[in-house]
Amino acid sequence: MQAKKPADSYTVMTQMVLPNDTNGLYNLRGGKSLHWMDLATAIVAQKHSERVSVTASVDNVSFRHPIKVGDVVTIKAKITRAFSTSMEVKAEVWAENIPNRRKVKSNEAYFTFVALNDLGEPERVPEVEPETEEEKDDFARALRRRELRLILAGKKQPGDSHELKKLFTEK
Repeated sequence: MQAKKPADSYTVMTQMVLPNDTNGLYNLRGGKSLHWMDLATAIVAQKHSERVSVTASVDNVSFRHPIKVGDVVTIKAKITRAFSTSMEVKAEVWAENIPNRRKVKSNEAYFTFVALNDLGEPERVPEVEPETEEEKDDFARALRRRELRLILAGKKQPGDSHELKKLFTEK
């Protein structure tokens, strides 16, 4: 299986916030934002793996800036790293008020997907071959994020986390 470049597995999704997407303050509902993020990142995971891919986890999502009715939301999703059957995909959410010429990053999150074969069993995925400095940085940090996810899920002991230990022991 040949490695793929992150630029081969990305997507940009754009939506306009309509009244039925908002809460009582006319801000985009968090659940709707997460729904759009999940769709965008799922497209990336499926492009990379060329398989049906299912969401396994979503990292912490903090909504830093409210997105108002009428704003245009752009979600940029890009693969950061692939493991044996799972993939990490980064989603960035940008809100733009076109008449006011105001664009702000609302939030970002990392999604983990697992590729499945025709029997619904995990399937191996191609590796990621980062090229740019940003891609290389995301690739390296993905291993730490993965170890933290596994610890929080109870699938790994903190003492067995080599990458996280390095954060506290390297000078």
